[in-house]
Amino acid sequence: MKENPSISVTILLAYLILAIGGKEVKCIRREENTSGVPLNQEVNKTILVDGRDVYDCIDVNLQPAFSHPLLKDHKIQMEPSSFPLSISTKSPSMDVIPQAQLPLIECPTGTIPILRNNRRVHTPVETIDKVITNEEHEVAGVEYYDVLYGTRAKINIYNPMVKNNSKDLSASWIQINKIIKAGVADGIGAGSWVYPSYSGDNSARFHVAWVDGLKTCPDHDCGAFVQVSSSVGLGGRLKPLSVYKGPQYMIDVTIFKDPVTKHWWVAYGPQNIHIGYWPREIFHFMKDQCNYALWGGYVQGPTVSSDSPQMGSGHFASEGLGKAAFVRNIEILNKENKYVIPDDKKFGHVTTNLSKYTGKGYVDGHSHFGVHTYYGGPGGFV
Repeated sequence: MKENPSISVTILLAYLILAIGGKEVKCIRREENTSGVPLNQEVNKTILVDGRDVYDCIDVNLQPAFSHPLLKDHKIQMEPSSFPLSISTKSPSMDVIPQAQLPLIECPTGTIPILRNNRRVHTPVETIDKVITNEEHEVAGVEYYDVLYGTRAKINIYNPMVKNNSKDLSASWIQINKIIKAGVADGIGAGSWVYPSYSGDNSARFHVAWVDGLKTCPDHDCGAFVQVSSSVGLGGRLKPLSVYKGPQYMIDVTIFKDPVTKHWWVAYGPQNIHIGYWPREIFHFMKDQCNYALWGGYVQGPTVSSDSPQMGSGHFASEGLGKAAFVRNIEILNKENKYVIPDDKKFGHVTTNLSKYTGKGYVDGHSHFGVHTYYGGPGGFV
């Protein structure tokens, strides 16, 4: 695979400000509003997961997205109008690397689970925006420059070290963008974050995010994401996690455009559970297609340069399977609503700080890993 010229890294840094199963599930009484959910949104049921995470089951029609001014007259779409066609003939059950799991949440029909997040109650909104839009970040993995309508991949899940007293995050991620010029872009992504200042702990958690210019909105923040699944909890802990030189685990993530409604959907797991979508109305440029994709890892935050967190497994890409983190079986969605292998002429490595993180990409149609990348590094944890 060819290396992208240095200009691609410059463009990436200019465009992408990427702030971007549980067993114990109990019902508990709700005595006061500590969730950050507006008081006019009645909680149908409250669920305790693993003894720590609390999810409120909210009426699907009263979720935060419908307070967004652009979605005032939006009619919710409960499932995609059609599903992309797959080129893969391999059965998920034949995969030798098992899945990491999200906790099973059973909200009543017609409701969705929203994580009760004390950060949103006690932290001023303007402070949150400053953290999420911070410009210091590093990226490692592979990227693609051409028209696409979605992507899917399998993401290896580790628990990189991020200091509790920082406001940094470390992500294992897939993302697609529509880039117009420097600082002017739309984007969406999904994967795993370790983000102590946001979630309150160092757990690897599943998140989705909408990128609007220099602002990134995770999950239900900003009222950008419409959820339809009553069983998938955004922000949930992923487990078990991969171990260096030990067992490996991964998650399946899919992002695709509905060809009829033009909404951008995200699906999770080998069962392709459709979690929800970003409505077409919220996008400035991504109303029809994207022109950039990223697969791999990134770190972001105010001390990324001076006191960098780990990325991936905390080890460099050259160490390979079982030691370095990977994203594998990378495919993109074309105009015909079919998954295809990315064109290797438009596909290349991206690494913004070789002393701390590295990424390598491979195009191998004969490998069970398909198109894949290894990435990561120790950051400041050397």
